[in-house]
Amino acid sequence: MEWHKLLTTSRTGKNKVTGHHDRTQFQRDFDRLVFSSPFRRLQNKTQVFPLPGSVFVHNRLTHSLEVASVGRSLGNNISKALKERSKTTGESLPELIDEIGYVVAAACLAHDLGNPPFGHSGEKAISEYFKNGEGQKYKDACKNEWTDLISFEGNANALRILTHQFKGRQKGGYALTYTTVASIIKYPFPSYALPDTNKYGFFASEKDIFLEIMDELEITKLDNKKNIFARHPLVYLVEAADDICYQIMDIEDAHKLRILSFDETKELYFNFFSEDEKNDPRINEVFTEVTDPNERIAFLRARVIGKLVNECTNIYLENYREIMNGTFNKALIKELKNETDEAMKTISGVAFKQVYKHPSVVEVELSGFKILGTLIHEFTNAVMNPELHYSGMLLPFIPEQYRIDSEASVYEKIQSVLDFVSGMTDVYALDLYNKLQGTGLQTK
Repeated sequence: MEWHKLLTTSRTGKNKVTGHHDRTQFQRDFDRLVFSSPFRRLQNKTQVFPLPGSVFVHNRLTHSLEVASVGRSLGNNISKALKERSKTTGESLPELIDEIGYVVAAACLAHDLGNPPFGHSGEKAISEYFKNGEGQKYKDACKNEWTDLISFEGNANALRILTHQFKGRQKGGYALTYTTVASIIKYPFPSYALPDTNKYGFFASEKDIFLEIMDELEITKLDNKKNIFARHPLVYLVEAADDICYQIMDIEDAHKLRILSFDETKELYFNFFSEDEKNDPRINEVFTEVTDPNERIAFLRARVIGKLVNECTNIYLENYREIMNGTFNKALIKELKNETDEAMKTISGVAFKQVYKHPSVVEVELSGFKILGTLIHEFTNAVMNPELHYSGMLLPFIPEQYRIDSEASVYEKIQSVLDFVSGMTDVYALDLYNKLQGTGLQTK
């Protein structure tokens, strides 16, 4: 793969790029996402811990902003390093190589847009309805798309949100550059290609735009029969930024919520440093000046993120040839070495046992499972049986952009419901659920 093809300002749904020289095309991508409705709704979508609360913890919006910040640093590091390398390797680089930081930052903003409410429990609730619930009755009618439904994937949904022409909207969705869109596709293959992973990058409905993007950027095709492609090289940086942020920040949130003590959290972060780094005078200087425990933890967390950014940059450059020819198939964070690798494994273990299994987190997942399962059931029945009186009361709740014609296929009707439900905030989903259960009425 070549950067001259991988970096393009061409946009989905557009024949040519026009105007606005005050911002680069990738800066425009970033701004479009910041001002978009799906991005704003992330502020009321669960990251890990319940929302809202007396103690601030991350939601999907703040997580995405932090991932974008880390991603920008990674992208800038790589663009500078590649330019320096090219002086000795002779590799031809386009002028747009300077824009990698903006591309990665924009893609990071978009990486969670397709996630339904209530965290990963939302994805499982949708999948479960079709795999083991009443949605099984639609299997024959959705034979060619069934794997999309029984393993609903937020990454594929993000591609749909960004590129699909919903009713009343412009062609090409948000008309982002092909490069930015490709940079969020962590799993560049359909749901049926690698069923054991339960991961994939696009729904059957977005197959054409996916192939268009791959063709436009000349992404290496690994399997012609199954439509499996290599990742765009910038996907690794988006993934690394996400990996760095979510567990490192979840540990800080756990400290704020007193799930982990100050000493436990400090030790988890200190594990990332060598003996020389632990004795850095700067740490003692800050700890002497700053006495607030939360601020001390925030300082250590920042140092850890900085170290991980540098190490992931080096890992990317060490595996650069394999990344560019499509044979590198690991997350950068999985290639950490020495104390950094051990520290990340320790944090992952603590996060899984003490954070993600905490009662407050499990309660959200249980509630989300019940809420989304009910909403999908009610609205799917309504779109399949619009002539019923009860359906007539429900269908107006679905926004105009998600409504489809009566002649649409069963799969398209189901997708209209999933577009609606997956886009809900936690608060709206709970409120609508209560109304449908008859518990949300207000009396005077």
